[in-house]
Amino acid sequence: MPVSSAGSPSISKPTCFEIKSAQLPLVALFLKSDDWTKLCTELLQQYGQGSESEDFFDHDALVIDFSHLPSDLPVQDMVPLLKVLRSCNLIPVAVRGASAEWMAAALAVGLVEAPSEVVRAKQAEAPVQPAVHEVVREVPGPATMVVDKPLRSGQKVYARGGDLVVLAMVNQGAEIAADGNIHVYAPLRGKAMAGARGNTQARIFSLCLEPELVSIAGVYRTSEHAFPQEVLGKAAQVRLSSDGQEKLLIEPLKA
Repeated sequence: MPVSSAGSPSISKPTCFEIKSAQLPLVALFLKSDDWTKLCTELLQQYGQGSESEDFFDHDALVIDFSHLPSDLPVQDMVPLLKVLRSCNLIPVAVRGASAEWMAAALAVGLVEAPSEVVRAKQAEAPVQPAVHEVVREVPGPATMVVDKPLRSGQKVYARGGDLVVLAMVNQGAEIAADGNIHVYAPLRGKAMAGARGNTQARIFSLCLEPELVSIAGVYRTSEHAFPQEVLGKAAQVRLSSDGQEKLLIEPLKA
């Protein structure tokens, strides 16, 4: 073994691999109920095999968020939930916002602890030492998918990581989704889901709003509740309210 001048063994730099920090997109599952049976049932109904959205996820990495549940929630076996998530083409990798007991259970089944949003906010407020070197890197904007043909019933389009622009009619029974905004320059009569991975700033725009369902970051409204006459069949936008109440606002587009 090579020995350094100080007398201690030296470690040669590996040539076959390199480890660096990485920032990867993750999907977050915010738990809002401690009824695990109901939770698994709703997940399978929405994203399981045979559901309308069974191809919505493509083995996306997932963080399970406990921050909306009571801190004294009794610990349960996580394995059934993990199996359901994997059957929905999700890969659970981490847990955040959980009590010490739940975190121990998560670690025991191979998950890791992810920092909560509160922790991240506190870290951002901490004083930062000035960097010695300023590095400027151009970051490309999100990709935009453009669809110029009508979408028929049963067809699904998902703009992963960007916006979706549709230049033709979205018929009833068709489904469009995007991680960013959705623009439909034609009648929108099917389902439209913007901010599919939790982007609460995403919006839906249409020149003729007549949808079966609209959703922003998981907050949705269906045609079972009639849309206001000032927007139905007219140019309109759909967005989330800015007061943190998770309320959909459907407003006419003004020239």
